[in-house]
Amino acid sequence: METIQKPYLKSLAQRGYVQGVTISSKSSNSPLCHYFGGLRYALPPPERWRMAQHLPPTYSYGTKDQPFQCPGATGVCPQANFMDPSAAVGWNEDCFQCNVWIPLGEPPKDGWPVLFFIHGGFLQFGTPNYFSPAALIGETDFHAIVVMPAYRVGVFGFLYSSELEKDAASVNEAVGNHGFWDQRMALEWTKENIGLFGGNGSGITLSGYSAGAYSVCYQLSYDLNLPQPQSIVKRACIWSNSFTVQPKLPSLAQTQFNQLLSALHIPISLSANDKITRLRHTPQSTLLHAAASLELHEFRPTTDNTFIPNNLFHTLDNGTFASKLIARNLPILLGECRDEHYLYGTWRPPSQNTFGYLRHRLLADYPRPIVDALMKTYYPNGHLPANCKNWASDAFGRIYADMQIHNMQRGFIYALTNPTTSTDRNIAKDVENLLYRYRMEFRLRCADKSTPPKWGVTHATDQYIWFWGNGEVIQEDEKLIIKRAVIDPFIKFVHGRTDLDWGTRDHREMRTLKADGSVEIWRDELWDEAVRVWRALREAGAYGEGITTNASSRL
Repeated sequence: METIQKPYLKSLAQRGYVQGVTISSKSSNSPLCHYFGGLRYALPPPERWRMAQHLPPTYSYGTKDQPFQCPGATGVCPQANFMDPSAAVGWNEDCFQCNVWIPLGEPPKDGWPVLFFIHGGFLQFGTPNYFSPAALIGETDFHAIVVMPAYRVGVFGFLYSSELEKDAASVNEAVGNHGFWDQRMALEWTKENIGLFGGNGSGITLSGYSAGAYSVCYQLSYDLNLPQPQSIVKRACIWSNSFTVQPKLPSLAQTQFNQLLSALHIPISLSANDKITRLRHTPQSTLLHAAASLELHEFRPTTDNTFIPNNLFHTLDNGTFASKLIARNLPILLGECRDEHYLYGTWRPPSQNTFGYLRHRLLADYPRPIVDALMKTYYPNGHLPANCKNWASDAFGRIYADMQIHNMQRGFIYALTNPTTSTDRNIAKDVENLLYRYRMEFRLRCADKSTPPKWGVTHATDQYIWFWGNGEVIQEDEKLIIKRAVIDPFIKFVHGRTDLDWGTRDHREMRTLKADGSVEIWRDELWDEAVRVWRALREAGAYGEGITTNASSRL
């Protein structure tokens, strides 16, 4: 969709003035919404791998005569580009900004509801600058503010080690999981400041896609563990991802850290301070190149017992997590695309087309006991399944998509609705009333611009549905289909309404947008196999047991 932008000045009271833009459709010349890009939510830390700093109470964006200019985009954390890990795209380690879209006109008495969206990218890449909900806000009855933060990814956002523990302790900070802490700070900024834009800081829907949805899981867990007055999240959207297994222990994170030192020719014998100093002075591109060369090349969260408790998956299985959802009356909209695996098979696939190299690739994401259990469960005889064309892309894409989405999301729902130790017999039904499951089997034509049609309804194609084209043009016949099937109930969800007319009767059913545009309530045929895999991973040590061996035994 081609748009026209005109300057738009806004007073933010004690925060001063900002000048964004009013976005209008070029074809109709109709205004859609106001937009503020690259709006700072935190000050950068003094050094890499430190916590971003809250904006001080006296922080001002600008004056009426010299407002902060924000018509553009957020900073982009240094990262590997999808399909091209060597390309640089205007990196900036100061990426602590967000993009904000607000509806036109006067807000309602209580303020507009807020959709807080976390972008995806395997936690290794990504930016909110690829998204545009302008048409969603301006052409439908959405009438809500959208906030999309940038955050640290990859080695910049999820490096962890004992050396970093000491460094963080010296300034009384938490260590590791900086990408999650960035997201949390942006969420806190939203609650505290969105009222200045006409929003309701008490009506925030936390949402995310792919790794953003994975992030939603951990942000939700963190939020549920806070006292009620400190909680922020009122509703959650988990789009194409889920809880998978308990994040790696610090011991495995240390192995990854030591591999990074070796790749950069930094002696392990140096003092902790000298190691960190040399890493902080390593150029961005050098650091990324070294990180991509590691055996443990995926930088993912660590169980730090601060942001991520070491008993998290126990709380899922024993009913504690579900009980907290029920106590907060916190609904979740969650689901999948039919053909997720096509895109998943393209992210750093195994370097050779063999069973062993598939296993080796999975070890970059998951602890060894989990990978061993997966290989035994999926390929008990070590043979390529009949439904797979090869090990390197097809089998990898399918098992990776199952681990990130299909099986683990079903396992998460299974855990919520079948607690092992809860004495509340009504917990399953109570939590069922909070779950809105969906399945996408329909693809908009505009998705062809970024994703080959032969991949079908693969991962990320439905972002064009949720964001009403996401900046692209939707055909009129398609608008009628997705409005009725997806957008109208989604709007009600974000506005906190319960009359979604979702159609499902229990947790085994999914509202499905079929390829022909019809809506069907589907009895989940993938459920039993997914639960079998989920339970196998629980038995394999998904809580962290047995994950303390060294790198040589691991790889």
